[in-house]
Amino acid sequence: MGRTRRRKPKRLARKLKAIRTKLGASQPEMAKLLELKVSYTVVSGYELGTNEPDLITILRYAKLARVSTDVLIDDELNLPKR
Repeated sequence: MGRTRRRKPKRLARKLKAIRTKLGASQPEMAKLLELKVSYTVVSGYELGTNEPDLITILRYAKLARVSTDVLIDDELNLPKR
């Protein structure tokens, strides 16, 4: 079954950090806003690009930032400057 490897967004980590910064939240606060059951170190991993958030977490980031998920995962799109 010809499964192709999906392309990982290159700018996702920077966008996630920009959202947290724009919200004025610390990493532990962001973990709570995202309703993560794990520690805030996961947020750090997202922002460093060492971990990739699951779909539910991407949806929560998009909701907090008031953007579509396309803006987060498409490297051609930028976060709005609000």
